[in-house]
Amino acid sequence: LKSVTGAFKRIGLEAIVSRDEKVIREAKGIVLPGVGTFPTAMKNLERFHLVSLLKERKEAGIPILGICLGMQILFEKGYEVEETKGLGFIPGYVSYMDIDEKIPHMGWNQLHKTQNHLLLKYVHENEDVYFVHSYYLKAEDEQIVKASAEYGVHIHASVEQKNVFACQFHPEKSSTAGLRILKNFVEL
Repeated sequence: LKSVTGAFKRIGLEAIVSRDEKVIREAKGIVLPGVGTFPTAMKNLERFHLVSLLKERKEAGIPILGICLGMQILFEKGYEVEETKGLGFIPGYVSYMDIDEKIPHMGWNQLHKTQNHLLLKYVHENEDVYFVHSYYLKAEDEQIVKASAEYGVHIHASVEQKNVFACQFHPEKSSTAGLRILKNFVEL
């Protein structure tokens, strides 16, 4: 949370960390950062009665940005620890990176951009961003995938669908490229 709020501060915007319904309802944009496991994240969202509130804000057209685990829980289900239902904002699922490379995928890796991307505007092809993850997204609709990366498997690194945006990597830890991504989100 400190990295995310610090990154927003560096681009001149105060980000408020809250699970308060009133604060979330008044927000012009919502960021779902994520560290931990898919089941724990979903249990916490349910425990604090945020699942229906997030769905309501999504339906109201409020821009939502998921980062790392925050991206993963935007999808229908995840297979970390146990099969767990996600928010279901976007069709697809998250599974373990069963590869011959070192897990977790941690460090800098190049982004390969696809067509028409709002979040990655001004981010250059093959620009490096910072990843930390052991599970990866398999989006049902390839058209929503706006960038990918390679690490023993093809990783859907960034997706966009209407007002829902997400990055498997950490823009808040991705130097100037990451700050450009956060600025693009703010402009939405």
